[in-house]
Amino acid sequence: MLKSIVTHPGSAHKDDFLACCVLLAQTPVVIQRRNPSNEDLADPSVAVIDIGHEHTPEKNNFDHHQLPREHVPTCALSLVLQHLGLYKDARNFCDWLETTEWMDCRGPIDTAKWLGIDLNQLSKLNSPVEVTMIRRFAAQDEHQPDEPVWNLMHMIGKDLVEHITGLNKRLNFIAKHSEIWKFDGFKALFMPRTDPLPKEPSIGLGRYIKQQSIESEVLATIYPDRRGQGYGMRRFNDDLRMDFTKLADEEDVHFTHTRGFIAKTSVTDIKRLKSMVKQAYQE
Repeated sequence: MLKSIVTHPGSAHKDDFLACCVLLAQTPVVIQRRNPSNEDLADPSVAVIDIGHEHTPEKNNFDHHQLPREHVPTCALSLVLQHLGLYKDARNFCDWLETTEWMDCRGPIDTAKWLGIDLNQLSKLNSPVEVTMIRRFAAQDEHQPDEPVWNLMHMIGKDLVEHITGLNKRLNFIAKHSEIWKFDGFKALFMPRTDPLPKEPSIGLGRYIKQQSIESEVLATIYPDRRGQGYGMRRFNDDLRMDFTKLADEEDVHFTHTRGFIAKTSVTDIKRLKSMVKQAYQE
């Protein structure tokens, strides 16, 4: 049982910030930003993050700086996720994780090269939300429960863990209930209405399609409309062969986006839904 988390003082980075968030989701304890003592490193009730030159998960010590230079990019967040048995699913479900590992271990220049983009393009992805949160985290030597930064970190950790563990369940749910509709020249993924209905019925559909290695065949997803009794229809991977503006004049279609990537209908009849998807297709 953890009684505290210790991470390095000074500048903070995404990996130590998120590693602390994930641990807070497991045990809501105080975070101290200071150099660890030998007693801290020997005490399993103190998690030492991104400092201490020691990776001994049985003692809750998670530093990666002592790893060989040629080691696959691994950051403090990686080590914490591995310890909690979440790393494999996190790599599958969190597309940003590998980039975070590269940024922390290789820096922005090598990361941009690895991504195949210009360094200036990488900087354009920065968000003031992320910058402010990490700066505020770095500004205090200690973060106590029920303080603003601590509370937000706790929420981030809980959401991240729930996303990783929940998406696995969601994919299994989709595998159990979904159907692949076959048309002349393409396929579509249909998710029927279930009871109870998931809060976000479209969540995980794209991930499931990629998991099944059919992303080159599927052009659309059809799923229950959470705001009505009908269905939503969405273009998959923004493939322009699916243009839902073709349904704009249909009486049973109450919304189509002008860019043609989505439509909403009150229809629940499967035969009619299939005819709509077929109508929206253009070679």
